[in-house]
Amino acid sequence: MTIPHDDGLVLIPDSLRPRLLANAADPGGDHLPVIKLFNPAGAGTWLITELDPDGDTLFGLCDLGMGFPELGSVSLRELTSVKLPFGLTLERDVHFKPRVPISAWAEAARQTGSISAAEAVVAALPRVAPDA
Repeated sequence: MTIPHDDGLVLIPDSLRPRLLANAADPGGDHLPVIKLFNPAGAGTWLITELDPDGDTLFGLCDLGMGFPELGSVSLRELTSVKLPFGLTLERDVHFKPRVPISAWAEAARQTGSISAAEAVVAALPRVAPDA
């Protein structure tokens, strides 16, 4: 059996939907990000923790590259409709491994001004177990 190559072009693969939906069912939780989305041609990074049952509303840390990352909701439909130069689209980071809850990411991103800059801060934090 051949395992299909995951190129990150499917923003929300079926295998990750159950975790995103379970997180949405626990809105008070400080969840680990499930997915990292990014703009391969410029600014824009999203760390997604939840998917509402409507199948469109995502929640997470959103960074449009203006120095003010914030927690909030974003439409999956809108993200998938983004057309970038050279035929590119937004992508999912297939190598992303969550280390800490979204609150730690948000604090680090606010201090550093972006999710990308926060990665160095988060890398130095103790890893939290996925079930925590």
